[in-house]
Amino acid sequence: MPSEAGIVHVIDDDEALRDSLTFLLRAAGLQVWTHASASAFLAALPGADVACIVTDVRMPGMSGIDLLRRLKELGIGVPVIVVTGHGDVPLAVEAMKFGAADFLEKPFDDEVLLASVHSALRQRAGEAKRQSERAEIESRLANLSSRERDVLDGLVAGHANKQIAFDLGISPRTVEIYRANLMDKMKAGSLSELVRMALIVDILGR
Repeated sequence: MPSEAGIVHVIDDDEALRDSLTFLLRAAGLQVWTHASASAFLAALPGADVACIVTDVRMPGMSGIDLLRRLKELGIGVPVIVVTGHGDVPLAVEAMKFGAADFLEKPFDDEVLLASVHSALRQRAGEAKRQSERAEIESRLANLSSRERDVLDGLVAGHANKQIAFDLGISPRTVEIYRANLMDKMKAGSLSELVRMALIVDILGR
C-alpha cells in the first residue's frame, strides 16, 4: 500500500505479545520493528523510520503515558495506538488526552487492531503529504520580492487592486504587474488557489 508506507513499531515488555503482533502485522504486509521497552524504542529512534507505534500502556520503567509525553517534547507527531488491560482504561483515556490516536482493550480482535493501524498509517501519510505541500508553498513564498509579498498580503486580505495600490502608494497597473508575477512564482492558476495556499501556510490575517 503506497499510501501506508513506513514501519510499525511495537513496544511491549511481553515477548509473546510482541511476537503475536509481529506475526499479525507482517501477515498484513506491514513492516514491523519490536522493542521490549519504551526506553529501548527511544534509543533506536534517531534515524528510524516510524510511521506508527503500538505500545502497551503499563510497562516497567517508562510507561506508555511517559512515552507519549516524551514524543511530544521531541516534537514527533507519530500516531500512537495504546494497548491496555481491562483495569488500565483510565490510563488509556489519559493517553488519548496526551495525543494517542486510539486505545485497544485486551483481549482485542485481530481485525480491530489492523483497522486501527491502517487508519493511523493513512493519517500519517496524509500528514506527511500536508507537510510536503506546506514546505513547497513556503519555498515559493521565499522567492517573492518584498513588494510582491505586500501585494500577496493585500490579495489574501480580500482587497481589490485599487485598494492595494492606494495602501502601497503605487499605481493599479503596477499592482497588476506584481500580481501577475507573484501568481506565476506561486504557481497559482487562480486567486482562490492563491488563497488556499495562504490558508495552508497560515498567512491570512497576519
